[in-house]
Amino acid sequence: MQCLILAGGLGSRMRPWTEAVPKALLPVAGRSFADWQLDWLAAGGVDRVVYSVGHLGDAIEDHVGDGRRWGVDVRYVKEGAVLRGTAGAIRLAAEHGVLDDTFFVLYGDSYLCVDPRAVAAAFVAAGRPALMTVYHNRGSWDTSNVRYRDGVVELYDKAGTGPDQLEYIDYGLMILARRVIEEALEPGASGDLAPVLHSLSRRRQLAGFEVTQRFFEIGSPGGLTELEHYLRARGDPPGPSS
Repeated sequence: MQCLILAGGLGSRMRPWTEAVPKALLPVAGRSFADWQLDWLAAGGVDRVVYSVGHLGDAIEDHVGDGRRWGVDVRYVKEGAVLRGTAGAIRLAAEHGVLDDTFFVLYGDSYLCVDPRAVAAAFVAAGRPALMTVYHNRGSWDTSNVRYRDGVVELYDKAGTGPDQLEYIDYGLMILARRVIEEALEPGASGDLAPVLHSLSRRRQLAGFEVTQRFFEIGSPGGLTELEHYLRARGDPPGPSS
């Protein structure tokens, strides 16, 4: 299984730390965040990773290397000085010829408690070109932005500010068929993934997989602290990069 990690952002909410260190390498419970994320992916059966990098991307490549410490093959796609947005970054990876016909997409600041193999099986069973993992959030951890029912995301509204009553939230892991991005964006184009997912949901082409355990993220100081508490309480043994 292949996963594209979107790790090109500036990490603005984590300044001043991200002025010198990319968000993916921020220390969390004694290790770089990327180490925790790759541990989880490798344990879940992901054997190929593509990093989409931008801000301080060379530091990520220097730290992670070719991925052999995790038994994962890692490649890199560099956005350059001008960031392309989440959909644009995926389109660039497609243009570089490094994406499979279907692949996971993971945000570079997300740490999740779900088995990727179960998500992949649900994607195959759904028979749709995209799948989003969702959590019954009810506004608890962030603004809910999904209406989900019976294995289908009926509506994805990134801002969650429309008139619809939304109780679920995008959990942070999805699967896309490469053609979804190739049809939505021209080569070299920039753009956000949210409108693509919104359109898919309106056409009932976005499957859903409900996760029952909360997500963690390091996009904010509070989120990083919560993840540290979770990992320390879990008592994981040192990983391959420790």
